[in-house]
Order: sequence, then structure tokens, then C-alpha cells
Amino acid sequence: MARRIILANPRGFCAGVDRAIQTVDTILRTAHGPREDGLPPVYVRRQIVHNRHVVEQLASRGAVFVEELDEIPDEAAAAGVPVVFSAHGVSPAVQREADRRGLAVIDATCPLVGKVHREVLRFVREGYEIVYIGHDGHDEAVGVVGESPEHVHLIEHAVAVDGLTFTPDAKLVLLTQTTLSVDETADVIAELQRRFPWIELPPSSDICYATSNRQEAVKLVAQRADCMVVVGSANSSNSVRLMEVANEALGARGDAHRVDDAAEMDPAWFDGVETVGVSSGASVPDELVVGVVERLQKLGFSEVDTVETIRENMHFVLPKELRAQR
Repeated sequence: MARRIILANPRGFCAGVDRAIQTVDTILRTAHGPREDGLPPVYVRRQIVHNRHVVEQLASRGAVFVEELDEIPDEAAAAGVPVVFSAHGVSPAVQREADRRGLAVIDATCPLVGKVHREVLRFVREGYEIVYIGHDGHDEAVGVVGESPEHVHLIEHAVAVDGLTFTPDAKLVLLTQTTLSVDETADVIAELQRRFPWIELPPSSDICYATSNRQEAVKLVAQRADCMVVVGSANSSNSVRLMEVANEALGARGDAHRVDDAAEMDPAWFDGVETVGVSSGASVPDELVVGVVERLQKLGFSEVDTVETIRENMHFVLPKELRAQR
């Protein structure tokens, strides 16, 4: 029997990632090369999305990535060089710093992340304490917690619930990082509801549609595969979650491996394997998946099938500053 590849669909870019990348791309294309004053055409705070290849490609075209705004020279602010905020969002402190320096900010925050920011502000106004399930230090979590650090309590795991000391008179609500696994948060939510039975859930899930869709597709593919390859960078929360979901679905039958690209694949992973499942995180260009498929074909996996769970049609418009240019 021929060795097979099963592609998970949906995979790759979500609407928020596509919007963020198109934001920087539009600025670079309309800049028509280097500026006469020697400044770059655009600065980007942090990685626009968590994918090494995307960042390197945009940097090769002139985008300058900085960790913090103080790396942007004053002459760039005076010259109006645009500064893009990444898809993961920023805290109010970062926005205030940009305003103080007069930076020409273009905010590429994913609208679904922006929704969580607005939920924090609304619940704080209404007198709530907010329990936020997220990864400490992740750019998205830093931005959300930064909306109201004294009222947003970040936890990562169920064991951390013991450290929360709310009394029954406290108004409590639960919010989550958008890129988490539905399964990953289930035990944390269950423990929160056991300790604080009055805690309220958000009106709609904060875990984004793309995260959920990709996880469901991976589960289905893993049921038919002997191992899985998930394309995505190590700092991509949704890619790492996909690998974990795949490993859990595979069980004892095989392993899931996360790679940035085909060059990181070890042929030994596929010894004795008849069927390989392939997916990719929401910040991964599909050409990287194509590269993985081509490498697998060279290793003898000649048939390629696709399993589709849902067809996505979500689209977000560019930031208002760029819509006419686009």
C-alpha cells in the first residue's frame, strides 16, 4: 500500500494574521523603496506574527522590527515613519508611550484580541475581578493584563487556582487568551468553577475561531495518521498547542513534531510510518507546508489526501489608515 500524507484543512493563516501581514506589506509596497532621508519605510513593534519566516521576509524588504518603542529614533517620529503594532496587541502603557512621542501608529492588533481588551475594560467598569487564563509573558497576555493589572489575575494551570483568594462577595468573570487549546483550558475552568461557583463565563468564547478550527482538524487527521508534522515557530502559541493536541489524539500510536520548515524534519521520524498528518499554525505561510509535503514525497509518501472540517470565510479589513492605499 502506498504511503500517504493527510493534510488538515483549515490550516495556516487566519484572518487576523493575514490582516497584520498585509498591513506591513501595504506600507512596504507603497513606500517604493528606501526613504530619501535614510530612515526605514516602517517600524514594527515585536514580531508582527509569531513566525520566523514571515518576519525575515518582511525584514528583507525593509521593515525594521524593534522590541520596544525606545529603539525608534526621534527623527523617525518627527518624519512620520509609520510604526505598526503587532497582531498580538499592546498594553495601554505602550500606547501612551507612542502618543507621548508622537509616533505614527498603525494598529494591526487582531480584532478578536481587541475584543478581549474591550471585555476587560467593560468588566472592570462594572466592578469585576477578572481571571485570565493565558501564558505568562506571551505578547497577547501582556497586552490584556496591562489594561488593568490590579484587576486582571493571570493563571496558566489548574494548580494556580489555589493561589486565588476571592471572597463570595467579589464579582468574578473568566477570560482567556485567544490562542489556547479548548481542551487545555477545560481543567482550569473546571477548577475555577469548583473553587468559585459564582464565577461568570464571557458571553462568547475568547478562544478564536481559527484556533478551534485548526485543533478540530488536527484531531480528525490524527485519528487516521501514524504521526503528525505541525509547521510553526516555537514562540507561536497556537502552533505549540496544535502539536500538543496532535500528540494527545495520536496517543501511543505515534508522535507529533513541530518544525519551522522542512529542513528541520528528521527522516528517522518516519521509519515504519505509513501515514503522516500535516497541519500548520495560524501564522504559517502555506509555502512552508508545501515544502514539508515535497520533503515527505522524497521520503516515499506518494499519495496526498486532505481532510476538511470547515471552510473558513472570515476576513478583516485593513486598519483605517491603509484602506485607501490597499
